[in-house]
Amino acid sequence: MDIAMNFTLGLSQGVAWPWPIAVYLFLAGISGGAVAVTLLLNLYRKQTAVNTPLLKAASLTGLVTILLGMVCLVLDLTNPLVFWRILIYYNLTSVMSIGVMALLFYIPLVFVLALVAFRQEIKSYGALAWLDGIVGVFDSMRGALHWVVLILAVTICAYTGFLISVLVRFPLINTAVLPALFVASGLSAGAAAAKIMAVGCFGEDHHSADMKLLHGAEWPIMAAEALCIFMIAVSLICGNAAAQAAVEAFVSGTWSTVFWVGVVGVGFVMPVLLNFVKSSAGLYLAGFCSIIGMLCLRHFILYAGQLFGL
Repeated sequence: MDIAMNFTLGLSQGVAWPWPIAVYLFLAGISGGAVAVTLLLNLYRKQTAVNTPLLKAASLTGLVTILLGMVCLVLDLTNPLVFWRILIYYNLTSVMSIGVMALLFYIPLVFVLALVAFRQEIKSYGALAWLDGIVGVFDSMRGALHWVVLILAVTICAYTGFLISVLVRFPLINTAVLPALFVASGLSAGAAAAKIMAVGCFGEDHHSADMKLLHGAEWPIMAAEALCIFMIAVSLICGNAAAQAAVEAFVSGTWSTVFWVGVVGVGFVMPVLLNFVKSSAGLYLAGFCSIIGMLCLRHFILYAGQLFGL
């Protein structure tokens, strides 16, 4: 790929891939996770023809977060104004190129999903009523749309893990478990974001059948996320000298605090404890804790992974 498109120090110093990339990984995970978990729920409940509050929340959240993520990604390029080159020149052996191709389909299709989800609102708003005919075409094939967007959403979650796992110099990052961890954490935080938006902005009852199913699904997702982190830690402990040196990321320095306080304490322990608080405040707080925990996890993996490399 053109050297002008390589990631550089960008907006910060000290590591090759700085905070804009961590924020991009976070936002892309939220987007893919929110959309994927909601579409899975709709397919499971056989309600693909219904524009539920969760579908509205997830499609809007997914669209806004992936667009903000792309802003972070472009700003971190050496020459942001020539970002369009990455949309033209492809290298099928590059994880980044494959990810860009997925994003080229995912972003417009999430926009279409949002239009379909908000069709009634678009129709009732006079200035946009002319769009109803176009939206109706997509609405007529929403079953296929849901499946395609679902596959792309999971791909985006996994792609963020594959993107940085190819950094062979860093044992904490260069692991096959990382894409699975990013899928699990994306689903967990995405579900939390979708629930908050559905209840807070679209009038979803937090005791509804959809919310109960989504809440129940969060526990096995969190368990899978914790298992992936455990597998990474064990692989480092049992690995070569470089891998064992990277274990320091979990036990010393600032980033160990980020992991134990932010990822474990806020991201795992707090949502479990808040599960016993049966109120809207508990739902919001637990959701924000899951999101903050995922943000800390992305920063921990990216920064500690580079700082404790070879």
